[in-house]
Amino acid sequence: MGELVLRRAAVFVPKYNVASEENLVRLQQFIDRSRKLLVVTGAGVSTESGIPDYRSADVGLYATSSSRPMIYSDFLGSAERRQRYWARNYIGHSRFSSVKPNFTHRFFADFEKTDRLLWLITQNVDNLHISAGSQRVTELHGNAHRVVCLECKTATSRRELQAQMLNLNPNFVADVKGIAPDGDAFINEDAVKTFLVPSCVHCGGILKPDVIFFGDNVAKRVVEFLYRKTDECDAVLVAGSSLEVYSSYRFISRANKQGKPLAIVNIGKTRADDVANLKVESHCSEVFRTIRIV
Repeated sequence: MGELVLRRAAVFVPKYNVASEENLVRLQQFIDRSRKLLVVTGAGVSTESGIPDYRSADVGLYATSSSRPMIYSDFLGSAERRQRYWARNYIGHSRFSSVKPNFTHRFFADFEKTDRLLWLITQNVDNLHISAGSQRVTELHGNAHRVVCLECKTATSRRELQAQMLNLNPNFVADVKGIAPDGDAFINEDAVKTFLVPSCVHCGGILKPDVIFFGDNVAKRVVEFLYRKTDECDAVLVAGSSLEVYSSYRFISRANKQGKPLAIVNIGKTRADDVANLKVESHCSEVFRTIRIV
């Protein structure tokens, strides 16, 4: 079973080079010097758990499919789009909810116990940092394991919604053609048309995953809190993110203007390569397995 999980996960990790010994030593020194480290993680941390990302060369969603993530305005404005979203999410949920944290998630949870990790910002919505034990963490783009009503704001678990969907669609089946980054599955469009979408049990309102869709904005209070953490930190470490999305890049930009050192561990280019003090272009878990936590 363990080998199967590793093979499945490897499908979503892009090709990479083994990190040089020199860069690993420099990363260890970078981490050792920090007493208030701010960590920013992205999809490249979760690909090895078996969750695909959007932008990785050859294996990301944008490279392998013409499908694109849900746009916030489309979700709000179209019952048909919501039906398509929830049908795909319903099929993909069992696999998405079974994914487990990997070494990198556990590394940062263990590092937090030293009190030298000030805060962790994750762009991922998969709950894996929290599952691994991290507590000083902000899920910048929300959590796909929660659902919120857009009318009465009642929050429920995604597991409860899955049960409601099953009751409404006891005979729903679909051919799965692939999986997407945020818990969706690619299914045949004919099946989508028969899917019944539940409404809020309290007010009948529209249900939405508690995540930030493309085109939506992170709440101002969250941004202001993370700006304060950025101001408090003495260094920033980015793991598994290209930083292409401004919602995370803004914190890197702010820290850079304050003269704070930046290290990046990521396969492929990032938006902050030109301001990084250190770039280790390799596989996150292989890199962090070499780092001593003291």
